[in-house]
Parts: sequence; C-alpha cells; structure tokens
Amino acid sequence: MSRIKREDTSQEAIDEDSLQYSFGDAGLGEVDEKYPNRPRNHSQTLVFSELFTNLFNPLNEHKNRRGPGGPAGRKGGPRLSPHEQRRLIIRRFIDRWRAEVGNDFYPALRLILPDKDRDRAVYGLKENAIGKLLVKLIKIAPDSEDGQNLLKWKLPGQTFASRMAGDFAGRCFETLSKRQMRMAPGDMRIGEVNSLLDKLAAASGEAEQLPIFQTFYERMNAEEMMWLIRMILKAMKIGASERTFLYQWHPDAEALFNVSSSLRRVCWELYDPALRLEQEDTRVTLMQCFQPQLAQFQPHSPNFARMVQDLGVTDEDRRFWIEEKLDGERMQLHMIDDEDHPGVKRFSFWSRKGKDYTYLYGNGFQDDNSALTRHLSDAFDPRVSNLILDGEMVTWDPKIDKMVPFGTLKTAALLGQKTPFDDTNERPLFRIFDILYLNDTALTKNSLQDRRKALAQVVRDVHRRFEIHPYEEATSADAVEPLLRKVVADSSEGLVLKNPRSVYRLNSRNNDWIKVKPEYMSEFGESLDCVVIGGYYGSGHRGGTISSFLCGLRVGENHIKAGANPEKCISFFKVGGGFKAEDYAQIRHLTEDKWMNWDPKKPPSEFIELGGGEKYQYERPDVWIRPKDSIVVAVKAASIGASPQFAMQITLRFPRFRRLRTDRTWDSALDVDGFMKLKEDAEQQAKEKKEMKIEDRKRRPQKRARREILIAGQDPDTLMTDQKPAAGQAQTSRTKSVFEGWKFCVMTDCVKPTRKTKAQLESLIKAHGGTLSQQTDPQPGKHLIADKKGIKVASLLKRDSEVDIIRPNWILDCLDQDGVAFLLPLEEKHLFNASEATKRTAEFQVDEYGDSYMRAVGVDELKHIAEGIPKIEDEDRFDLNKFLDGLESAGCEITGSGFVFRRCIVHVAGVAGTPKHHLDILRNYIRFGGGIVIDNVQSQGLTHVVVAGDSTEGAAARELAAELRHSISLIRRPPRLITKQWVEESWREKTLLDEEAYTITNIAQTRPQHAAVGELPIDTGDPDLDALGPLVGGTLDSLGCGDDAEYDDAASAPLAERLDGGGAGSSRGDDWVQDEGQARDLAGVSRGALRQVVGEVVVVLDGLERRRLPVQT
Repeated sequence: MSRIKREDTSQEAIDEDSLQYSFGDAGLGEVDEKYPNRPRNHSQTLVFSELFTNLFNPLNEHKNRRGPGGPAGRKGGPRLSPHEQRRLIIRRFIDRWRAEVGNDFYPALRLILPDKDRDRAVYGLKENAIGKLLVKLIKIAPDSEDGQNLLKWKLPGQTFASRMAGDFAGRCFETLSKRQMRMAPGDMRIGEVNSLLDKLAAASGEAEQLPIFQTFYERMNAEEMMWLIRMILKAMKIGASERTFLYQWHPDAEALFNVSSSLRRVCWELYDPALRLEQEDTRVTLMQCFQPQLAQFQPHSPNFARMVQDLGVTDEDRRFWIEEKLDGERMQLHMIDDEDHPGVKRFSFWSRKGKDYTYLYGNGFQDDNSALTRHLSDAFDPRVSNLILDGEMVTWDPKIDKMVPFGTLKTAALLGQKTPFDDTNERPLFRIFDILYLNDTALTKNSLQDRRKALAQVVRDVHRRFEIHPYEEATSADAVEPLLRKVVADSSEGLVLKNPRSVYRLNSRNNDWIKVKPEYMSEFGESLDCVVIGGYYGSGHRGGTISSFLCGLRVGENHIKAGANPEKCISFFKVGGGFKAEDYAQIRHLTEDKWMNWDPKKPPSEFIELGGGEKYQYERPDVWIRPKDSIVVAVKAASIGASPQFAMQITLRFPRFRRLRTDRTWDSALDVDGFMKLKEDAEQQAKEKKEMKIEDRKRRPQKRARREILIAGQDPDTLMTDQKPAAGQAQTSRTKSVFEGWKFCVMTDCVKPTRKTKAQLESLIKAHGGTLSQQTDPQPGKHLIADKKGIKVASLLKRDSEVDIIRPNWILDCLDQDGVAFLLPLEEKHLFNASEATKRTAEFQVDEYGDSYMRAVGVDELKHIAEGIPKIEDEDRFDLNKFLDGLESAGCEITGSGFVFRRCIVHVAGVAGTPKHHLDILRNYIRFGGGIVIDNVQSQGLTHVVVAGDSTEGAAARELAAELRHSISLIRRPPRLITKQWVEESWREKTLLDEEAYTITNIAQTRPQHAAVGELPIDTGDPDLDALGPLVGGTLDSLGCGDDAEYDDAASAPLAERLDGGGAGSSRGDDWVQDEGQARDLAGVSRGALRQVVGEVVVVLDGLERRRLPVQT
C-alpha cells in the first residue's frame, strides 16, 4: 500500500492524542515537556478489530498456508519460510499504520506486546477475578454450565467450551458469543481502548472495574472481547516474538529496548527508520531499566569439562569463576545524586521483567517506608556519585542465618518496611554480582574481572542486607563437582559458571555464564525436549481422548541435504505417564483442530517416519499432527534401549512427561544431530572416568537381556537398523533393495557359517542395492566387513582399536529371513570388532540365553541355544518388575494406582509431633503404588525422601530438612527431598508427577494443598486401622466421596477467597458461622459432623474435611 501524505492533523487525532496520553495525574503538557519531539499521528488510530483481523489471526493462521510466492519453482516464485511470512504480515501492518494513521505506533505496540509495556500499571486481574466479573456482567448463575466454564476454566469437560480447558480467553469467547451485544466488530478505536485500559489499571475493586468491563462488553463483539482479555492477562501467543516486531519497526529498536525496557521510547525516539542510533544511545543509562544478561541453560547431558570449555578458557588462561546460584528475584539498582538536594542519593529498583520495586525497597537513605535503602548510608564509597548494580534480591532469615525460598521475598520486604530494625524477622538481602555503570561511565564493555575489581572498591558490605556475592576461582573442571555436592547439602539453587574475561551482553543468554542445577544429579535420566507428532486414544478413565503421545526427533542436516523435508521428524518414543488433567487440557487447547486421522494407506511420510517404514508402520498412532503445528514436551526417562519399533531404532525406556515447553517452538526442539551431541558428551565423560555420573547408572545383575543403555551413551550411527535409504527412494523389491543407499568395504572372505569369497560377498551386496568401496576409512553410512585379521584389518585396528567391523554372516542373515530381506540389528555374533557402545547395543538384541529378538533362527542354532539354558532350580523366579519393564519396552502402557510409584525407593521422615498413623498412610500409598519404603536414609539407590508433617515451613521442619540434606549429600546419587503432597497428588492423579514443584526449596511457591482421597480417614480411634485408609480409595469413590470437583476447587482456592466468596474488595459477613445449620449450608452439605478448632469450625462428611469456616465472635 502506498503511503498517503497528509499536511494537516485532524481534530479527531488531536482529541485522541489528549485522551490516551494524559497519564493519571499527568496532563498532556507534561508528556510533551518530557518528549518534545515525539511523533503525532495525522489521523485517528485504527479500529481495535483491525489488530486481530489483519495481524493476530494471519500470524496464527499463516502456518497452514504457503507463502505468497506459492510453491517453490511454480511460476518462478520463491516459497517463503514461516519467519519470512511473519515478517511480511507485520511489515504490511506497520506500513498501513504509517500511511493511514501516522508515525506514532506506540498505541498499537503496547497492545501487541502488553507484557513488555512498563508504562501502564498492573491490572491486578487474573483469570479467576475476570471470570467473576463476567459472570456478574452477563448475569448468569455461577453454578450454570457457562458460569462453571468461566469460574472453573481449567477443568476439562464434554462441551466444546469445556474442551478448551486451559484457554481462559477461549472459554470467555464461547460464553460471550451466546449473549454478545453486537455480532459485527465494534467501532472502538485503539486509542480509546488504551484510555480505558489505563482506567482499568487504576481501578481498585470490583465496583470500579465492572463499569469499565460493561463499556467494553457493550461496544465489542465476542472475538474482540477475547483478544482484549488476552491483552489484560498479557498472554497473547500470536506466533511472533517481540524481537520480530521491534526489528520491523526500526533496525535499532531492540538495542534501545534492551537498555531502556520502554516501548514508549522505542516508538517515540525511533519513529523514522532512516535515522540510526548513535553508539552511546545503546548503552545502559541511569534511571532507565535495561534487559539484563542471562545465564545459559546447561546442556541436556551435563559435562563439566565441556561446560568449562564452552566458557572460552584457553591454555594460556584457564581461569573461570564459580558462583552459587541464588533463589531470589533478579534486581538492578540505580543510584544517582539528587540534583535538588545536594549530598542526597536517589535510588530506583527494577526486576528482570522491568517491574519497578522502588516503592518496596526505598528511594533514598531517608525513606522511612523503605525495606532496604534506609540501611545503606554507609554502603558506598564517598567518591561515588552514581552507579548501576546487578544482583539478586533474596530473603534472609536471621534466626537460622540462611536464605529461604523466593516465595517469601515480598512478605519479608513488607515486614522490613513495618519493623525495619527488628533483627529477628526475615529481611530482604541484596546480593550484588556485577556493576555496569560508575560515575557517568558505562562498564559493560569492560571484562567481568575488571568490573568486579571496581565493585569491590566502591561498595561496602552491610551485614545480611547488602553484600557482594562471593565467587571461587578455578582452573579445572574437577572443582565443580565438590561445590555442586555442597549445593545439594545446603539445598541451594545451583551454581553459575562465569568467564572472567567476558563483557556484559544486554538481553543475551550465552556461554559466558552457564548455570548448573543439582537436580540433574538425581534424575532417573535425561530431560529431552521433543516434538509431539502423534497421539493414541486412551481407555478407561481416559477413554475418548488422547492419553499418550508419539514423540520424534527433527531430521538433521544430513537428512535435509539428502532431500528430506526440514519439517520431518523421526519417531523416537511414546509417552503417557506424568500428565495431569490440566496438562491434557492445555495440550488440547494448543493443538485444537490440528490433529488428523492416520491413514495407513496414505501415511504422512513427508512429515513423519515410523519404525518399519511404510510397509510395517510400527507404533502407528491413531492421529497425527504436523510438527510445525505441534508442541514441544520435556520428557525424562530411565535410559535408552534399542527398539526396531521406532524409526530411530532406539527409544526412551520408561519415559515420563515433565512439563510443556511453551517457550519453545517445534524448530527449536531436539534434532538427530543434537542427540548425537549428547552421545559425544557422555563418551567424553567415560574417557575421563569422572567419579560423579550425571546419568542414572543403576547397576543390575549382569544379564545381557536386562542391560540398560544410557541416554547420552547411545549412538544411532552404531545401529545398523537406523541406517535407511533417504526419503523418497522407493523400494521396488525387498530382495533387491535391502542394501540400497549404503556403502560396503569387504576386506576378507566369509569363513563361517558358509565359506564365501570376497568376490561372492561383493556380488551379493551389489545385487541387493548396495555400493562397493575399497577404501577402509570409517564413514557414516559405510559398513566395514571382515571375518579374519588380514593385512587391511590389522592396519585399520592399529589406527583405531574401537572401529566397528561387521562379520559377513550379518549380510547372509539379512538376506535369509524366510524370504523377506531386511536390515537386522547387530548381535554379538555379527561383530568382528566394535566400540563399547556398539557392543552394549548388540547385547540387547538377544535374550539372556542368546536367542535373537529380530532374527529367525534355524533348527541347529536353536538346539545350541537350548543346550546352554541352565536348569531351573528355584521354582519361584518370577520378577514382577522385570515383567512390567518388558511390557513397557514393548509399548504397553502400564497405568493404574498399583503402579504409580514403581521404581521409587522412598524414605518417609516425620516432623516432630507428626502422628504415626499419618506417616503410615503415606507409606501405604507408596507400597500400594508399587514403591519400596526403607528406613535407612543413607541407602544407595534411594530415590526420594519425603518430609511429612502438619507444616513443612516451621522451624522444626527446617531443622529436619537440614539434617536430611546433610545425610543424603553423601550418597553417590542424592535423592529428591520433597513434601508429602507429591505422594498424595501423584496417588490422586494416578501418575507419577514431576517432583520440581514439591521440593522443599519450592514449598513456598506451590499451590495450596487439599486433602487427597483417603488422607483424612474415618477416625476409628485405632491408628493401625486408620492407616488402611489409602487402600480403600476405590470404596470411597464408589460412594461418591472420592472425586468431588466442587470440593476440590473450593478447598484449593486461597483462604481469603474461600471465606469471602468474592473478588477483590468483597466482604461477605454472612460467611461467619452462627449455628450448625448455617455451617452445613455454607459447606454445601446436608449432613456431616462438626469439629471445633481455634477460631474455626470444621465440617467433616464421610471422614473428609469439607470446609473450614470462621466462628462469629
């Protein structure tokens, strides 16, 4: 669209400018004084609906369309990549705005990127509060179907709206579309929407919020309301990052945003793309919030030596620094001289996300309402006039002289404002690890070691309030392990490795800083981020919905060069354990309308490769999804085993869902090359013989059939069954194309089982599609063949003692499988020489007696195998766990309460005063779920330590946790230290949940817990009988007492919400209990016992606590 030049500014544009830029008490004149050169629009802003009609919806939909140029090669037009399509959509919208509205893009950008807009105050509205407002606004009953869809939006159901569980804005759309005031989009413009949103942010309480929502409701249709709610929740998910938008607005926009965190400055200072920023304009600035440098995630297969190498150490300078990773909130402190008051300092604090916390921590030494700055009058060298510090704000408990979890920080700060000089209360402590600006000079281009020298000269510690964060200097990767073990003992957040020679890079996550977390030392296996490519319908309580998923690895560079579609994925594993109801709901929302039925006659071979190829289609899913439309899941597993059921020819053993990676797109998930990198890391670890093993190396009795292959120790290139022809090379005949696409170097004759000359072997290979080579150099896709140690073989082994050399009998076996020829996995009998990884893989291809899993054996070989089977002397040799492992390895899904804690070895520790039968209940959960309970907390092989008690936050609990941490830190693979809620909620969900949210360091952040089925058994007075409560969960379910969604929702709500029954600012005095009848009415039951506790009455029905209510006094 061509630009329209306009000389005059319309009166409507002037009025709109005044409407939306009179921020709070500040009039338009004050804005103009601060930004005298800001651009003015010549016309009114676009109507609000244009945002989703021409921007959001196209960005979300373009994934399913080809680029505007059409398919590659058609009419000479290029095929645009998804990124280019997104840029084109954004560019068209911006160009239209400049032409039809003007150069002030800020009104639109703050709605497009609401999570980056620091100039608007927070709304104080989350999904629950908005749901209550809408229920009142449209005047529907809270217990109606639509009311429940809004108020219990996370719960799945059968209607279309309830199938959108997890997508609150989508739920709102479905409810509002039935009763919207207008069908077509309204006439409200972007400027007016911004003005009303400013009022909404300033509103306090439901009485002020409801009229604003009423205005939106009357002037918008349901789709407009849906997008408005997403803006309020700051959860847009429009398929493009802020970097893409900023760059399309101006080439320097991201650089300015990194140093200012201000969309307003970006739009008003960079409105002309032809004008570029000066170098000094891209540096950190006093009193301007910047985007800090972040630590790189540690690799999938942590290897300390590789991490240190990644830091950039050299032979001349091998120094690197190790810091403790703090469990707090990243914070930047700005201090300047107050120009109006000589000798006075002024402070500002901002979080990593740009939230201004100056009101909390203080704006000066004399701030009587500060939690921190009033204590800092002696913290700075008198020569300092201004500076910027980067650090972490944590909570310090003086009673135990330790840091406590992050979730207590704001409470401690508020307490520090009220009682600033009470030395017994928890307090905020600012730990400083960098200085970026000093006396009008930016230090970001200086090295870290120089910046820390400057920091030490100008900052003085204020004990347990304001301290320089210590570090240890090391020159060897061996120094990392002892410190990481200390982290486990102290329950710290982890470690950060830093390069002292590095500069500070704004808004960057790079290898100059690498974080290492202790949980990687104790997981069952690696956590891998993989793409979901298929789904399987469940049965029983999961019937009718997708309950397990097929996951794959993206093709690598070699596949793409060979002609494979870059979007193609190779099937890798199937996962169905570890998902909660809300996880399934979120997945349904994110993949709505993207699933397609699998047609065996027309498999989507362009996008998905299954084990067995198109002919066999092993592990064929019920439905499939294109990788670019799919999601990424983080999965962990015990190990890796060979399996022809998947196209990778290897698979995860006992995979368990960890979490959804909504921060990752399909093209950033793990690919085949990345998986190979994991193998290299593990082999490097093995060579260096490190004592500490990151992976789970459970040592079992040496039976070949049960030997495990470690995740990072597996090499797909060593598995001959995954070396297939490139996509698109059709197999016209099994007997003619079995070796098609692969090279063979035959070095000797075949000696056993049938003598064949080298020429005969080469003729067989060539006749069945293979190509020949006389070069003995090992290469991917080439098989070296030999049956005796000739000159070529001896020379090759001298160069590389672990080179893979295959016996010729493997070729004969591939061609002699009942008339069907196919590539067999390698067995021990096929190996003339091999690496350790190949040997381990080969051992897994036969059972403990040598019988092949994949190859049809002859009569003579079968007799030989039978002769080697020992006589069974012990009749009772059935091992249930091995049997179940075998079922899972074969793809069977093991579900049900009886298997929840299988492979868990647990120690249950009670806080002092915890009744014995409460501990017995937890132990029964674990035992009935297939787990093992042991008494020795220092046992090798222990996987979990559960801390149980009425409170896991008191002094007794902290003391117990500290003792346990010290004990388990001595174990080679320390177990997880978790709360009892992990046991209870895993039992209720009938799947093993990820432990992350239940670790002792995270208890302050977990959601409020409520009683699980059987947790509060009927009080018989007999502790031993009461401890059987968990074993009768099914009986409670059959009586209708085990799964009460209404009770669960009410019990898990915050206490104030449960008692008040309303939103912000509501007061429900009638919730105070005056008599027994009213207590039962408020609890929603017609019967039930009442139990009096201090200040409350507890309503109990069928042994379960239904509600706690305050007693009127």
